[in-house]
Amino acid sequence: MGKNNDINKSSFWEDRYEKGEIGWDLGSETPVFSAISETLKPGSVCILGCGNGYDAISFSKKGFHVTAVDFAETPIKNINNIAINLSLTINTIQEDIFDLTPKYNNSFDYILEQTCFCAIDPKNRHQYSNLAYDLLKVGGRLIGLWMPLDKDIKEGGPPFGVKEDEVKKLFSKQWKITEDCFPVQSIQARKGREKLIVFEKL
Repeated sequence: MGKNNDINKSSFWEDRYEKGEIGWDLGSETPVFSAISETLKPGSVCILGCGNGYDAISFSKKGFHVTAVDFAETPIKNINNIAINLSLTINTIQEDIFDLTPKYNNSFDYILEQTCFCAIDPKNRHQYSNLAYDLLKVGGRLIGLWMPLDKDIKEGGPPFGVKEDEVKKLFSKQWKITEDCFPVQSIQARKGREKLIVFEKL
């Protein structure tokens, strides 16, 4: 693959930001996560593939200790600038999510997942489940908006298609499901295409 055609390289994602090809970007905080945040006890939260960090900013404002991770340089710069302007403290990390371990093992009460799982190379999905397990404290929760459920993985990506049974199988050992629904707060374009499944680390 060429320099900017390999999803496993940061240059691919930086190129998307430079060209404005960021269809996953809602332009504001995720309504589903905003609603959930009101029900959670503030703690440490890691946002994998955080993008421009709307949810990172939102959770930080509500008293959570936020670690925001993205492969690309531009979104991390954007978060840092906003955090400075709002006098918020957000731990931003520009690197491959798989490089978070072992440094951040057992560090987080929550992980937020949205459009990261479907963006990584599908052959790394098992590695993703191991990563989430390693990063969370015992009793910590992986709060996932799993999508796109209406796309077959054979169609390519990113985003690569995601199936509910695949996700549940990946997180079947050493996890329990605490929430499983199509959230009413999903934006119109994603209704029925994303499902909220929350896994708790046992």
